[in-house]
Amino acid sequence: MRIGEAAAAAGCTPRALRLYEQRGLLPPPGRTASGQRDYRPAEVARLRVIRELLGSGFTIEDLRSCADRLHLLTQDPPPRCGAADAPEGSGSGVVGRRLAILDAEIDRLTRLREDLARRAFGDTAAFGDRAGADPQPYEPVPVTHRSPAAPPAPATP
Repeated sequence: MRIGEAAAAAGCTPRALRLYEQRGLLPPPGRTASGQRDYRPAEVARLRVIRELLGSGFTIEDLRSCADRLHLLTQDPPPRCGAADAPEGSGSGVVGRRLAILDAEIDRLTRLREDLARRAFGDTAAFGDRAGADPQPYEPVPVTHRSPAAPPAPATP
């Protein structure tokens, strides 16, 4: 299968496919006699795994650190990444690091939300509820947009 067909089958673009190859997530494919990339079903399956992992919050750098084992995730059923019997350095460290990063970001966003709630509703505002605050729900302020070049509307008598 040519690059456009492989990319479409994996739900990405040819440019993304080349990037994954350059970054070492995908081994260089075979070439046709004319020099065009020629992808097999196993490589398309690996591309789908890469896309799924990137969609789950992993970065390309995360995947680079375990690129030599990505083919294992194309198995049916795929092995569990955090399995208790996983050998040291088997990639579960990548999952643990990504979870720690996500937990830290959740904590940061929670603190940010709490700070905003305190500023908006007062010191009595608790996370997730507005204890002691006005029982009226939040209503957005309507904003009207006008072109800067447009003159103000004439006053009607």
